[in-house]
Amino acid sequence: MSLKSLALASLALPFLLAGLARAQANGPYKVQKIQIVGGDGGFDYVTADPDGRNLYVARSGKDGHIGVFNLDTLAQVGDIPGTSAHGAAVDTATGHGFATSDPVTMFDAKTFAIIKKIDVQGHPDGYLNDPYLHRFYILSHSEPNITVLDDKDGSILGTIDIGGAPEQAAIDSHGKIYVDIVNKAAIAVIDASTMKMVGRYDLSSKGGGCAGLALDAKNGILFAACREKNNMVILSAADGHIITDLPIGVGCDGATFNPETMEAFSSQGDGTLTVIKEASPTSFAVEQTVPTPLRAKTITLDTRTGNLFLITAEFGPTPAPPAGSAPPAGGPPAFMRGPRPPMIPHSFQILEVGRGTTAG
Repeated sequence: MSLKSLALASLALPFLLAGLARAQANGPYKVQKIQIVGGDGGFDYVTADPDGRNLYVARSGKDGHIGVFNLDTLAQVGDIPGTSAHGAAVDTATGHGFATSDPVTMFDAKTFAIIKKIDVQGHPDGYLNDPYLHRFYILSHSEPNITVLDDKDGSILGTIDIGGAPEQAAIDSHGKIYVDIVNKAAIAVIDASTMKMVGRYDLSSKGGGCAGLALDAKNGILFAACREKNNMVILSAADGHIITDLPIGVGCDGATFNPETMEAFSSQGDGTLTVIKEASPTSFAVEQTVPTPLRAKTITLDTRTGNLFLITAEFGPTPAPPAGSAPPAGGPPAFMRGPRPPMIPHSFQILEVGRGTTAG
């Protein structure tokens, strides 16, 4: 980042934080920090590694790479170059990480050195690391929908067809994996040991275009963040019966659950972060809507501190769509459709959200 860009960012940041602080006075969660890290390339997922105290931010494009940041300070501590990916995660037990690049990148979680590249079918996008069987699941909108890798050596163990496009997945300690299918208004249930789909929960009566999924593993509750009706569909993980649904913002693309506070979180591209409180397995309410910068639509949780991390950037004007074009039915909201506005150089940033006072 240039000195001029740094100076402008330093001048703008206190005003942005102050404005967010005023808007967030109605709840416990605040945007505590905005770390402008700059850099080129697109972005999708952000993933916390609470054990290693690192935050993985994948950038895509011709100069794609994975930036590694300290979870406590947000200072950059490493980089994995030559890796255009949607996201990355690590397995603590094996010390290996994987990025959903094409081919998939396997790396050392301590040195960040690339171990090898793994050719897979489909188009790697989302992901899930299984801390019980030490497997890495690669989600692809095209078949095969899920490719399973061994965390120890990166070997391909098999593929799983769920009959639709997966967005986010969650796993419990009993070997069940839940995957929201964004184009089918459904959640797939997978047996991790057999790598087979064993069930499918229909969400169409309440929502569709579900792009975020979180799990309260203790009580067996799933939280599906859906775009079509801008709602969080809350259902039983055991049998799929829908308990209730609650409003969220527009353009969700991620969800997470904190078992310490019994709260589910959904991040939206319209500049909102929805906090849902679970008072009991049958009682849920929207606790707070936290304003965030626009397009901060993916989210991760640091389970040690309870803080949340999101990523975004600033963008210029949106180009006019081609004459006569119309958005597809059930597609993403306008600000998530093409043509995309240009990203303002050096504006890429990491947001830290937590309870307490906002940094000034």
